[in-house]
Amino acid sequence: MHVVLLLLALTGAGEPSPGPFAIPGHERATAALNALFALHHPGCGPKATLWDAWLPTPALWRATTSDGAPNTFDVAWKDALSARIVDADGYVATHQHASIAHPLGWPFPFWSQGRTGVGFHFSFADTVGPPWRPTELSSTAGWTCEGVDDRGLAPSGWEFRLQAEHATWTSPPLAIDVLEAPFVQLRWRGDGLESARVALEFTTDAAPAFDAARRIALTQPTQGPMRHDAIEASAHPQWRGVITRLRIVVDGAPAGASLTLAALFTQFDTRHTVNGAAFLLGVRDVWAWTGDDAFLCANAARIRAAARYVVRQQIDRVAHVVATRFVGHDGRSGLRVDADGSKTTLPGVGIGGNYWDLLPFGGLDAYATIHAYAALDAIATLERALRERCGAAGEPDFALEPEWLDAMRERMRGAFTATFWNDATGRFGACVDVDGVLHDYGYTFLNEEAIARGLVDDAPARTILDWIDGDRVVDGDTSHGDDVFAFRFGPRASTRRNVDWYGWYWSAPESIPFGGQVQDGGAVFGFSSFDLLARIAVRGPDDAWTRLKEILRWFDEVEAAGGYRAFYDGTTRPGTLQGCGTPGGLGIDCEFFESALVPTVVVTGFAGIRPTADGLAITPRLPAAWPSLHLTGIRIKAAVLDVVVTHDGVLLTRTGGVPTALRIEWTDDVGDHRGAADTQFAADAASLRLGRVE
Repeated sequence: MHVVLLLLALTGAGEPSPGPFAIPGHERATAALNALFALHHPGCGPKATLWDAWLPTPALWRATTSDGAPNTFDVAWKDALSARIVDADGYVATHQHASIAHPLGWPFPFWSQGRTGVGFHFSFADTVGPPWRPTELSSTAGWTCEGVDDRGLAPSGWEFRLQAEHATWTSPPLAIDVLEAPFVQLRWRGDGLESARVALEFTTDAAPAFDAARRIALTQPTQGPMRHDAIEASAHPQWRGVITRLRIVVDGAPAGASLTLAALFTQFDTRHTVNGAAFLLGVRDVWAWTGDDAFLCANAARIRAAARYVVRQQIDRVAHVVATRFVGHDGRSGLRVDADGSKTTLPGVGIGGNYWDLLPFGGLDAYATIHAYAALDAIATLERALRERCGAAGEPDFALEPEWLDAMRERMRGAFTATFWNDATGRFGACVDVDGVLHDYGYTFLNEEAIARGLVDDAPARTILDWIDGDRVVDGDTSHGDDVFAFRFGPRASTRRNVDWYGWYWSAPESIPFGGQVQDGGAVFGFSSFDLLARIAVRGPDDAWTRLKEILRWFDEVEAAGGYRAFYDGTTRPGTLQGCGTPGGLGIDCEFFESALVPTVVVTGFAGIRPTADGLAITPRLPAAWPSLHLTGIRIKAAVLDVVVTHDGVLLTRTGGVPTALRIEWTDDVGDHRGAADTQFAADAASLRLGRVE
């Protein structure tokens, strides 16, 4: 029987498909797979920037939602990526929820979570509420103001009318450790100050008098809304030691000008090290799935700025891995645990820089390197497209040359293993800190994403999977053997108990049992996708199918119990859910949007479908137990296709969308790389068959 007739028999003529997946002979698993995708696909819209690396593909690959409505995530994703803040250096903002931390960074830690940082808040207008800021407004006591008429506190802040060409606002005496204050944020509004010169001045314990040597010029004020200026004070050569006073200076203001001071406070550097890579991966994926050249061309300057930042400012020219230079991100712990068990917190040390926000990734950073390595491929793809489709040649720049980027990726492959491989444990550590210490707590998510991204050679990849599967016991690990998969849906995030390597703001990790916190022996469902992809790449599709079957059996039990929250009720079985305001060790629902990655592995891993510049590539890896794999409603560019993959071939059938010619790259028998096809799917053709499909 021809496969198209088989599809009709499976779905019922004229009836909507129950989901995008069909695996003949495995109907129960198929039903669970479809239900899993339907449950998590609605959460695939844009989130904070770090999710740009993961969510676009699960969001966009299918033309309809689970209820048959058109999938409009393409519009949301293009709008969000086009609105990502890319600063003058090319750093891409985090876009997580508001707080008084760095405005382009993660919402914690902020000054009141330190020891010597200071905050003067004279208004909370347009400011996020507690607990992301202090609860009480500041007093004006101790401030000295000269050359101004003090109009007092108003809802928008402390108001002044300037009376002299030289006006100053001097803080009370302070004792700020500069490690806790790489930035100072000034929230203010000036009217009539367009011709004035505004600066922040400071004194230190070594230089107690104000003078021009310790002055940071601010951008020219313009009349308008309240400004939030994040001043990188640590870039000033004399911002050292202890800061003893701060002073705002306005020179050359005309009589009658006014200034409103809403807040002045110190800030930790909470910027993330993965944002640029995530943004570039997201732009590449959204453009490749949608084929929207207008979106691509409109973002040319922003793409190139982010690319230069990743290549020039993050990847070290000597080490060929990401070297983190943000203050407080040197890879050391913010906790010091002495031999007698006593503990000291070190505010300003151990600040997180990615999804795993309690862990002090930094220094030479393995996690950021994995993402930067993947981003180099995205940069090369985007740069070629910008030149070919947008007429945007750009200035000559090695950081954007596709051939140079390809060569850099090869150098990074060798450097990654040389820098982060731990011979004693047979896996990759998280980072090498400024003191040369490699931190390794058995992070499965890091090791498996490195494999899935193609950064690991076969021999170390097999060694890693042997550890994760319990075939190899690592001395000193807390979890090994079957316990690594104690939660069934995926491996624990880490296999070695961690009570000493965190930011100072997570100061009592020992108070939570191993497995009770996501970042210490817990598990995140979405990253089971990298476990599956790593298995497909290293051990083959049969091994991955064995693992996926267990995930789907677990999900059937979850559904029978009434959902995740009912299943993990705190009494029936081990495991507590984190999310929606509750602490726990398992990240599955609520803010764990990446769960949609797991069913998407059927598309990207088993079917091996990947969008290309003008079509799609297919490198199928079907388990022996699958006679075929049927995927319905794949939206690629402007076309909608059904795809049938067998062990001998691929059939693509056009089912909707705009008639569009697509270039199809197909690799047959991918295990031995024998036979390949690269052909054109004509715009007026109903179907395209590659190989033998019956």
